[in-house]
Amino acid sequence: MAMAKLNESEREGLRQDVRELCRQFPNSYWRELDIKREYPIEFVEALTKSGYLSVLIPEEYGGKGYGMTEATIILEEINRSGGHAAGCHAQMYTMGALLKHGSEAQKQQYLPGIADGSIRFQAFSVTEEDAGSNTTAIQTFAEKTADGYVVNGHKNWTSRVLQSDLLMLLARTTPLEEVGEKRTDGLSLFLVDLRDVRDKQPETFVVEPVRTMFNYATNQVWYKDMKIPEASLIGEEGKGFRYVLDGMNAERTLLAAEAIGDGYFFIDKATGYANERVVFDRKIGTNQGVQFPISRAYASLKAADLMRYEAARKFDEGERSGEEANLAKFLASEASWQAANVCLDTFGGYGFVDEYDVERKFRETRMYQVAPVSNNMILAYLGQNVLKLPRSY
Repeated sequence: MAMAKLNESEREGLRQDVRELCRQFPNSYWRELDIKREYPIEFVEALTKSGYLSVLIPEEYGGKGYGMTEATIILEEINRSGGHAAGCHAQMYTMGALLKHGSEAQKQQYLPGIADGSIRFQAFSVTEEDAGSNTTAIQTFAEKTADGYVVNGHKNWTSRVLQSDLLMLLARTTPLEEVGEKRTDGLSLFLVDLRDVRDKQPETFVVEPVRTMFNYATNQVWYKDMKIPEASLIGEEGKGFRYVLDGMNAERTLLAAEAIGDGYFFIDKATGYANERVVFDRKIGTNQGVQFPISRAYASLKAADLMRYEAARKFDEGERSGEEANLAKFLASEASWQAANVCLDTFGGYGFVDEYDVERKFRETRMYQVAPVSNNMILAYLGQNVLKLPRSY
């Protein structure tokens, strides 16, 4: 599956095109959705129609066939515009497991519909309350039957499932006590067609929305004897944890780009306000106490931005990108939070007023230090896998 490579001029054109689309959905659009905690369906549909959510799908399946670099540009620009890419980013990072490990029949069945928007694919069900970051401790179980599997269990943080037709599900197919020392064995990955489940066995799939501090369509999910066909299995049974790991570098690189977009949003806001706001007969940007923190936050953001591009480059070229992807996510999340605080300090009391959009983005960008993986877990990864220090957990 060949990847369409864009040159720098074409990438800049992509950036400007996404920026132009985002202008149709101003801050007032996102502000209203935040107040009501509603999903940005009109925005997601516009992105889908423009082909921006199918950038990682190969051209032979109806996608644009672009690389990770182009995907990160799209998500960055969404957040820099004042939007929130959380409503659609999963369609990019869940794609990896299907593309790399799915059967040809699965690709033919689903990818063209995902590309043209007739099939919605935004849900990934992994995390459980008692397991948290320790994914190997999940207990949701898929029991093999003559014609498929029966799934039972409970997941939290299963986002956008009410807006999705397909669900990527990680479940145990071998009891933990039977897998031996390698706890990552016995986990399998499934692509569940929720349209079929909702139509034929709705009582087996129970969803409870969870209200969070920002507009994020997340839920708890209960699987109660949910039957899925054998064709739902991605790749080999028992190898699902490895398939999920394959997508983590993509996920961390993509979310790094979102954090960078937030960071630029805050820098843009802060510099604009500091150039306009007059106190004591002078623009507040004249004061080094205002100017220097903005400059320092900008410097941190630019450094994180470079790591984002290096992680994306390595991913696109098929090189090992674990270190760079983790560094990009860590640095970008720290930089966006630094920029958020600087922006709020610059605005002062006005930063707490919703019509300025600073407080909304402030709440949104805080997530990146915690999810999709906490920064402490990234430090543990770097310590143990890069610096070869003793395992800390």
